[in-house]
Amino acid sequence: MAILEVTQRDAVTHLTMNSPERLNALSDEMLAALQETLDQLADDPTCRVITLSGEGKAFCAGHDLRQMQAMRQNEDAGAAGFADLFARCTNVMTRIQTMPQPVIAQIHGIATAAGCQLVATCDMAVAAEGTRFGVNGVNIGLFCSTPMVALSRNIAPKKAFEMLTTGDFISAERAEELGLINRVVAPEDLAKETAALADQIAGKLGAAVKIGKRAFYEQLGMPTQEAYDYTGQIMVENLGYGDTQEGMQAFIEKRAPDWKQ
Repeated sequence: MAILEVTQRDAVTHLTMNSPERLNALSDEMLAALQETLDQLADDPTCRVITLSGEGKAFCAGHDLRQMQAMRQNEDAGAAGFADLFARCTNVMTRIQTMPQPVIAQIHGIATAAGCQLVATCDMAVAAEGTRFGVNGVNIGLFCSTPMVALSRNIAPKKAFEMLTTGDFISAERAEELGLINRVVAPEDLAKETAALADQIAGKLGAAVKIGKRAFYEQLGMPTQEAYDYTGQIMVENLGYGDTQEGMQAFIEKRAPDWKQ
């Protein structure tokens, strides 16, 4: 079995992290599989939405601590080895947000440390009741500094800092209140509800979602006036699409749009 399983249903591609015996840890192998698959999907015109889940008891337990300990014992690796690991992990997280397709996390069990970072990085997230989230590295003496980047861009700074310094878990309901995830559903409905959200988005004009996702992340880091100037240009570009013109005319004529893409 592949460490990352890929299935496609219509315009939605579902990725399943398949290393349940390691709680789908972001091992060297998992990071490589995610990077390669995401890079391939970014150029796939048949894929409009990506969903991501974990096999077994957990979504993702973060970095593979056994591999990290083995790296520590390798005199040839040292600090450079750890720097390379975090760089590769950062590349995967960055790739998710630069993908033209929205990426939806489908979460159950636990999402801890870099696993929680993965949730925070995805564009949207749906979690089963009973799921727990944490950035727990501080409990073993390793502050979750890289997960902190994504977490602090999802929830209020004081709430993020509390999670980072206490190492406590929060519930799915609390994660939704804080803005880490979009919704909480019954465990038996998790796959169905995630698929329904993915299908709804896949039914929109793909070119509009693509340009909109890029603009969403670009404008977040801009001052307000710069953000308005930039997004105004994006609106003008979007209005130039033939399918957008068809969508507007269809709305006026009270009919379904006949999109070409």
